[in-house]
Amino acid sequence: MTKHDYLGQSDARPLMRRSRRQPRLLQRALLPLVASATVLAGAAIGSPALAQASSNEDSDRINYSEFITQVKDGKVASVVIDSRLNIARVYYTDDPDGEEPKQVQLFERNTSASSQLTELLIDNDVEFGEEPSIDRSVAIGVLGNFLLVGLLLGFLVLLFRRTARASGQAMSFGKSRARFQMESQTGVTFDDVAGIDTAKEELQEVVSFLKETERFTAVGARIPKGVLLIGSPGTGKTLLARAVSGQAGVPFFSISGSEFVEMFVGVGASRVRDLFRKAKENAPCLIFIDEIDAVGRQRGAGIGGGNDEREQTLNQLLAEMDGFESNTGIIIIAATNRPDVLDLALLRPGRFDRQVTVDLPSYKGRLGILNVHGRNKRLSPEVSLEAIARRTPGLSGADLANLLNEAAILTARRLKTEIGLSEIEDALDRVTIGMSLSPLLDSKKKRIVAYHEVGHALMMTLLEHADPLNKVTIIPRSGGVGGFAQSTISDDMLDNGLLSRAWLLDRITIFLGGRSAEEEVFGDEEVTAGAASDLQMVADLARKMVTRYGMSELGTVALESSNDRVFLGGNDINRTEYSEAVAARIDQQVRAIAERCHQQARQILRENRPLVDRLVDVLLYEETITGDRFREIVAERATLPEKQLAAQGVANP
Repeated sequence: MTKHDYLGQSDARPLMRRSRRQPRLLQRALLPLVASATVLAGAAIGSPALAQASSNEDSDRINYSEFITQVKDGKVASVVIDSRLNIARVYYTDDPDGEEPKQVQLFERNTSASSQLTELLIDNDVEFGEEPSIDRSVAIGVLGNFLLVGLLLGFLVLLFRRTARASGQAMSFGKSRARFQMESQTGVTFDDVAGIDTAKEELQEVVSFLKETERFTAVGARIPKGVLLIGSPGTGKTLLARAVSGQAGVPFFSISGSEFVEMFVGVGASRVRDLFRKAKENAPCLIFIDEIDAVGRQRGAGIGGGNDEREQTLNQLLAEMDGFESNTGIIIIAATNRPDVLDLALLRPGRFDRQVTVDLPSYKGRLGILNVHGRNKRLSPEVSLEAIARRTPGLSGADLANLLNEAAILTARRLKTEIGLSEIEDALDRVTIGMSLSPLLDSKKKRIVAYHEVGHALMMTLLEHADPLNKVTIIPRSGGVGGFAQSTISDDMLDNGLLSRAWLLDRITIFLGGRSAEEEVFGDEEVTAGAASDLQMVADLARKMVTRYGMSELGTVALESSNDRVFLGGNDINRTEYSEAVAARIDQQVRAIAERCHQQARQILRENRPLVDRLVDVLLYEETITGDRFREIVAERATLPEKQLAAQGVANP
């Protein structure tokens, strides 16, 4: 037994003993306090003195000597004596009807004082009588005591329930926390899923197998035990699982991988057994495990210490999926964006028979996603979803949904009734780049930013193999972005990954256009740190050209791999596949590529310096220039051959 196991088992019993002892201590401490408060409240509420003080505050009072004088002067018409409160209500002869009587406090009741007051009232022909007030102090005191007792009983009931719930949870650590759902509870079907047709078709077969099992078993087909959904965050893996739940019409259990693992030893494995026991009782059914990499990570990695509890949970999951006992009619759907860290035993056939890749949507897929999320949006007639789909390559389904939602929020903030093209543009910039901030004041910093961004935009416009410019702006964005020049990348480039050497070199030249503009205009001593991220991208692209794409003088060899298998063991960490001499040559080739593109960018800017100044003046005035407007200005003054201008879509003046 390891030290971790021993600590996990020894800490459980004291924890439960403390949970049982704590309510008793609270009861012993609170009961005397509540009893004291009950007695004080009863005494305060039932006190006649306090009731008398409250009554005296509502009417005028006179003293006893003044009362005697008024009786002798014949001003008093009648007197009503309240023997309970020992006061007299005095009515005067000249008081109008409805006037409240005056009150006088009488002396302590005794025979002599009472007879003297009676004789005085008789001698002066004053009518008098006795009318005691109703005594409510006893009833109020009883009600107050009952109220406090009721509050005390309610508090004790809540305390006992909480104690029982805590003890129940302490005894049910091994119970599965999977949520049981049926078709009507998700509200999502395959009609609500767009842009991932291949993955949807794979899961449609699973749904058909559950509904029409005989059609598949008649030809000898065996139901798959598991389907692993692999894809980047936001591509729709969880949405697909919800659609399967709504489409299949069979019991559906959903749980996250992190819910299996607890601080107590053996809890994860117990929850796995309990989950599959419930699934067997409701077979045929589906089990969805989200973020399975939290529990299915490679065993025995040896990095940062071991986690025996997680490995025991994974072992139990492997045994339940494909062990001695068969789980007929149970299909497991799991989702992850880190398939490289999963245990190989989890990925073999017989456990996860299918691995479905959920890629980023293409143009057609993005259009379908926009149509789905635009159903409940009030779009202006000028908004074209086809144009938005063309302008958003590389965005996932979650990004597109967020895009339309941000546009709707901007529309409501601007007090408009329909989502317009400007709201879509601003929302797209906010999603891809960041929230816009206040424009810079007219200063040297603003001019430097303008020359920097014009340098990028001019490279996008004049280089032959570069992607066309979409827009350039000097309005700052959140995250320290002073401005940006945005290009439009084609879907073929993203989908097929066919990156040509000419395109990569032009891409590096575009990244160096901003720094080159600062050097040409302000000199080497005035360059800023605004090109830090650009230089990082230059180093990354140039190194990939040398070590992975074979686009240098080192030849057509791949010197580095793209797999960072950090979680699969220590063998691949800090491992180089080439000698120090080759590493020095790699560095030389990377510098040569970067320097070549740098000199090309400076030469283009030097030859078109009047055009650069003109573009900067327009950008400082308008703060944002669209790609079409930028190309019109370039066509007027560009000093490039007609063939190169035509390749960039710039009309020859």
